[in-house]
Amino acid sequence: MGRILAIDFGLKRTGLAVTDSLKIIANGLETVPTHTLISYLESYFKKEAVDEVVIGMPKNLDNSDTDSTAGVRIFIKSFKKKFPEVPLHEHDERFTSKLAMQAMIAGGMSKKDRREKGNVDRVSATIILQSYMEAMH
Repeated sequence: MGRILAIDFGLKRTGLAVTDSLKIIANGLETVPTHTLISYLESYFKKEAVDEVVIGMPKNLDNSDTDSTAGVRIFIKSFKKKFPEVPLHEHDERFTSKLAMQAMIAGGMSKKDRREKGNVDRVSATIILQSYMEAMH
């Protein structure tokens, strides 16, 4: 049984989260430089069984595209070309960065660690994944 992997795509950095093999718990996996994302996923898919991937789709409150939406769409095309056998689902990612920051504060993470952008990206990916899993049930 494979995992579900979530992507919080950013132009510079991308946060990744993954479920356990039973698809019960979402955990932050890694933050990678975006230009290395496809090669990172390639090696990860060789090591771990991944049944599906979910990517956060950035939208404004009025459902219009944000400045980041075009970059995500370009990545989705690259992903589908490189990994046609891996199902890719888009998931609304509104408020995930704000929720990630609140979760880190509630969890007692220091201000210095919260400023580390990679932490926010990883927690955001975990929130996207958790939200997707909840929507599936």
